Amino acid sequence: MVMQTRAPQKRRVATRQKLIDAARQIVAKNGFAGLRVEDVVEQAGVAKGTFFSHFEDKDRLMALLIGTQMEQILSQIAAGPPPADIDDFSVRFAPLMNFMAQDRIVFDIVVRFSGAAAIETNDLISLNFGHQVDLLAIWIKELQGDVIRDDVDAVLLAEGFQAFAIQAIALKFCALHNAGTIQDRLTPYLKAWLSRPS
Repeated sequence: MVMQTRAPQKRRVATRQKLIDAARQIVAKNGFAGLRVEDVVEQAGVAKGTFFSHFEDKDRLMALLIGTQMEQILSQIAAGPPPADIDDFSVRFAPLMNFMAQDRIVFDIVVRFSGAAAIETNDLISLNFGHQVDLLAIWIKELQGDVIRDDVDAVLLAEGFQAFAIQAIALKFCALHNAGTIQDRLTPYLKAWLSRPS
């Protein structure tokens, strides 16, 4: 009996992976805006009902793909040297912010599934937000007292960085405030938030 239950489970895992791989190929070719359930099931060679037995909807699949990429980007950032000053924080985080800001669809999925909007969560995206705070807090602690204020806990300062980063990205999609780069918009927030009081 154990053998009979393992085969369907392996098949289910393999089918899920086929759907994910098909979606990745479509996104690589057409971007997240071009991802359609019909194309995913056709490329994976499965029925549409099979897709919905693995993913509640297309947004859940996109959240998985986006969360995976965010984790890869954050790992690359963490592998590099820590920032030397406040300006360097936005430079170091630029690859992740630029990924999240590539289009409205990606940014919407990130915000919705981060848990920040208290609407929906996705393990990968919400975990990535936690990992961002962990990394930022480590960097902040290393610079507290010399470059960064030490009158506020490093984790709270890291959470503030994250909130300002989301605001800077959101302004990219605002007609009145979309001039300049995300880094240009983020740096003044960071200087006001992280600088030692004079």
